[in-house]
Amino acid sequence: MTETIIGLDIGGTKTAVVEGSCDGEILTKRQAPTAPHEGFEAVFVRICALVSEALADSAQSGREPAALSVSIGGPLDIARGIIYSPPHLPGWDAIPLRDLLMERFKLPTFVEHDGNAGAIAEWRFGAGRGTHNLIFLTMGTGLGGGFILNDRVYRGATDLAGEVGHMRIARTGPLVYGKRGSWEGYCAGPAFAWMAQRMYPADWGRGITTPEVVRLALAGDQRALAVVQRVGAYFGRGLAVLADIINPEMIVVGSMGVRLGELLLAPARRAMRQEALPGTFSACSLVPAALGDKIGDIAALCAALEGLRSG
Repeated sequence: MTETIIGLDIGGTKTAVVEGSCDGEILTKRQAPTAPHEGFEAVFVRICALVSEALADSAQSGREPAALSVSIGGPLDIARGIIYSPPHLPGWDAIPLRDLLMERFKLPTFVEHDGNAGAIAEWRFGAGRGTHNLIFLTMGTGLGGGFILNDRVYRGATDLAGEVGHMRIARTGPLVYGKRGSWEGYCAGPAFAWMAQRMYPADWGRGITTPEVVRLALAGDQRALAVVQRVGAYFGRGLAVLADIINPEMIVVGSMGVRLGELLLAPARRAMRQEALPGTFSACSLVPAALGDKIGDIAALCAALEGLRSG
């Protein structure tokens, strides 16, 4: 039987369950809204239903999943698979997700921070192949990161390495995870709508969504492009800090970096050039995730890929 992995990509908006090979090929996928406002128990029931469907499909097709693999936002205890109330999953306080899944499905289960999982995915299968020092940034509902340092995932003393969105880059701004002026507040997905309302209150002060800003920017709307450029400038300032500290060969940007491409990355690169040390900047490429929209699916496999390799 073909050995596979069942991967769970648990986000604040949706949860996807995929089955994939050890080479990163996605075989099946199913998803449902996460709806975290309904509480953990309701979400867990939906997750288990998706996993059960994936396992049934796998068995019917003659495949044998070797493990479950979870990619999820932090903070979390990676080794024990305990989730500690990520901002996008309120109420998930000290949830022993790994043990709950192992008890339910009787399969080895591995949990990884979604920033780390994305970094592993791009390093093994995407833009970062061949690099030794890489930073991956999620830039979706939240702004998290994952570090590959000297060919190894760096998690830090308490698995909090990569919580880059928490650093403060301004005095004021949206309140995110108890702090105003954070990099996440200025540069995660929701920031595009916030910035649009702030820059153009007469037009968008009563509300505009981030998908609308992205759509308009891609269509060439000058106001939306100005919003993206402003967010990009703030993004580049944070990139310069990370680059000067880590000195990576490459920074890979998922989500908004893929959707907006150079509309976002060009102004970010300009700000990064102004703020970073010349030697740091010249050594570092800033690129969108090569895996594109598939990165979440492939990253969902990476906790188990790393865990099984290390074990």
